[in-house]
Amino acid sequence: MDFRKIFDSSVSPEEFDQWRTCYCDACFADVIEHAELCAGKSALEIGPGTGQAAEPILKTACSYLAVELGENFTEAMREKFSAYDHFQIVNADFERYDFGNQKFDLIYSAATMQWIPEEIGFPKVYDLLKSGGSFAMMSTATDYKSGNEDLYAKIQAAYDQYFHPETQYTCKLAYDHVTHYGFTEFERREYPQTRVYNANEFISWTMIQAPHLTWREPAKSKFIEGVRDAIMNFGNQINLCDTVILYLARKP
Repeated sequence: MDFRKIFDSSVSPEEFDQWRTCYCDACFADVIEHAELCAGKSALEIGPGTGQAAEPILKTACSYLAVELGENFTEAMREKFSAYDHFQIVNADFERYDFGNQKFDLIYSAATMQWIPEEIGFPKVYDLLKSGGSFAMMSTATDYKSGNEDLYAKIQAAYDQYFHPETQYTCKLAYDHVTHYGFTEFERREYPQTRVYNANEFISWTMIQAPHLTWREPAKSKFIEGVRDAIMNFGNQINLCDTVILYLARKP
């Protein structure tokens, strides 16, 4: 199994769109400002999924290209953004795709670069950027322990008892290593946001995360039952504190 295709093969585009943690307007505004995006500029998105980070970039009227490994997500993207005449997507592996002579003013990813070994991803991005071009990497982190300590303990007990996925998620990336590959002006920005979920919403959000998608029965259903009961016993409400994280760098 190619674990990089786990979302495309296990989650419908509709589910992914609905429950994937979203990025925020302020983050996109900073990316657009950093790259000075406008008509006449070009952007490449690596692994767009269903396009949650595509439309703010498309709205700048820049030339947009996406490279998406998943066949289902690629088709969903084509349907969603076909009205933009400056939109293009290819179903391919970024690591192996031949871009020819194309160069970009912005290359960016939303929770994708950690799937690509840095010794492959960072040099390729550097080569594809124009001089002065921007490299942006987005990710999210969610804290549901703060303000929910007792409920969090109940949920963790369910994890301890039932969480035995078939394939472990081990992707990590040292984002600051971009400076080892020629990039400059590296920085990290954060954007806090909050959500309140009921039991079913929390479970739907949890179950589309990569570590959970190879989880076998009956442990999966027992975990879901345990988490649902725990949240229901705490008023059917759980607070989630999200942090949208943006890493920026520039090719000299």
